[in-house]
Amino acid sequence: MVSAMLHRYRQTSGCADPRDGIRAATAVTPELISDVIAQNGIRLPAPHSPQAARLQRLIAAEAWTDVALALIEIALPAWKLVRLVADDGEWCCALSRHWQVPDWLDDAVEARHEVLPLAILAAFADAHQVSRPAGLRSVPALWPRARETFDPVCCDNFR
Repeated sequence: MVSAMLHRYRQTSGCADPRDGIRAATAVTPELISDVIAQNGIRLPAPHSPQAARLQRLIAAEAWTDVALALIEIALPAWKLVRLVADDGEWCCALSRHWQVPDWLDDAVEARHEVLPLAILAAFADAHQVSRPAGLRSVPALWPRARETFDPVCCDNFR
């Protein structure tokens, strides 16, 4: 059942921004996790891989904080949890690609929520939004006038 839920990609109605559903939620549910995966276009590992099995066990155990951390590990391996603070009844979660850099130089993504796993999921959704490429091109685009100056050449060695 959990396996079917993880691979059920559906669009939810009512939320234009995938982060709105997380911010409006009061508790984590398997459906919310499914929506986060679907709305962010996350590619899950193969169903029989160790990562997928671990994620399924965590969801079945309702270990929502661990599920949120596992999603970061699977979908955004370059991002690390750098700060998790409880402040005035809210959890503040910060994720960064440059965790070795001092806070004042870092471009960390921060999110707040009253529920710990939802704060992590909100930061995850924000980081995923920042990491998403502007277009879905497999090859970087050249600026408009570059075609007059440069000719694209394939430099791969196919021996």
